[in-house]
Amino acid sequence: MEARGAVWSEIDIKGKVWIVPAERMKMAREHRVPLSESALAILREVKPLRDTRAGDLVFAGQKRGKPLSDVALSKALHAAADANDVTVHGLRSTFRDWAAEETDYPREVAEMALTHAIGDKVEAAYRRGDLFEKRRQMMDDWARWVLAPAQKGDDQTS
Repeated sequence: MEARGAVWSEIDIKGKVWIVPAERMKMAREHRVPLSESALAILREVKPLRDTRAGDLVFAGQKRGKPLSDVALSKALHAAADANDVTVHGLRSTFRDWAAEETDYPREVAEMALTHAIGDKVEAAYRRGDLFEKRRQMMDDWARWVLAPAQKGDDQTS
């Protein structure tokens, strides 16, 4: 997971973007991630806590110079959700369902946010942009949706 390996040099807080280098991406292409205000708030909160012995890692683990482990991430996710059956893949699936069912964002914008390949080789050859500004708006909307208090009878876990 790219977030576990994030380093501060990839994060541009003023520009509100996280740039994951190609060598850390499954598709071997640089990926720009628009950061919502909520994500920036978390980064601002953890930055003063960073341990320089851990290197440049945003989410350092217990072992020197190593990122947060999968187990630690799972435990944090379970604690935040107050449930043990929550997974990172499930969150990605929830995001995709939300984008398709609750918004008017084009399929390509949601798929690009998830770093999925879009279209066939011909389409990929002609697609030069990364829909960054549309993804920024979508991520801001997603953050608002996730953080909104659940309405009576409104199940936000779908």
